[in-house]
Amino acid sequence: MGFAPPGAYDRAITVFSPDGRIFQVEYAFEPVRKGTTAIGIACSGGVVLAVEEKPFSILQDTNVALKLFQVDEHVGAAVAGLMGDARILVDQARIYAQSNRLTYDEPIDVEVLSKRVGDIAQLYTQHAGVRPFGASIIFAGVDRTGSKVFLSEPSGAYWGFKAVAIGAGADVVRPILEKVYRENMSLDEAILLGLYCLSKVIEGKIEPTKIKIAIVSTDEKKFKILPWSEIEKYLKQLDTFKDKVEKQ
Repeated sequence: MGFAPPGAYDRAITVFSPDGRIFQVEYAFEPVRKGTTAIGIACSGGVVLAVEEKPFSILQDTNVALKLFQVDEHVGAAVAGLMGDARILVDQARIYAQSNRLTYDEPIDVEVLSKRVGDIAQLYTQHAGVRPFGASIIFAGVDRTGSKVFLSEPSGAYWGFKAVAIGAGADVVRPILEKVYRENMSLDEAILLGLYCLSKVIEGKIEPTKIKIAIVSTDEKKFKILPWSEIEKYLKQLDTFKDKVEKQ
């Protein structure tokens, strides 16, 4: 019994290669790696989502967030990869969140939400005639267990993180997070860390058209996209934060 020709492993999602790989699933990670940077940070004061936005037209309404989504009152999502794929998964996450409230009369845990979205992604790695979702999603929120950040991937796997980055700038951002992150950071410090990481990957000066920041605080447990006027206040503190970080 011989192996299938090499091209068969590329075309068929249900066929393993001889070394146990499913190439179509691996290819689904490429849009994520080429997407703009998204960052999730959990801290004692809540969670922060920071994303790089790249408008494709000067006429685009930059007040509309392309990569940040509210999933439930206490949970947000940041995405990298194919936006159409990500939007479908976020819509399913919203349905799960509302279903949980109706069934159990309580907000859904961030991990449960991430797992259920991962279950959908996994189904699309197992059936002929479909393709995997070309998007990764960072779910961040404050639930009964505290501040939580989870990453759901095209393979269907999901992982819990204290801080995580995805997208084209992830290789630059991860070492910064590993060096600077502390679990007892305040929400303000986590926002500054997110801005500092984005400043290392975006081209030119940080401007309203280039970034979006969202938070969920442990006090209010409500998802909020920060207006530019508020982000500007943090940008004024960024040089001081940068000097402190680079002296470590």
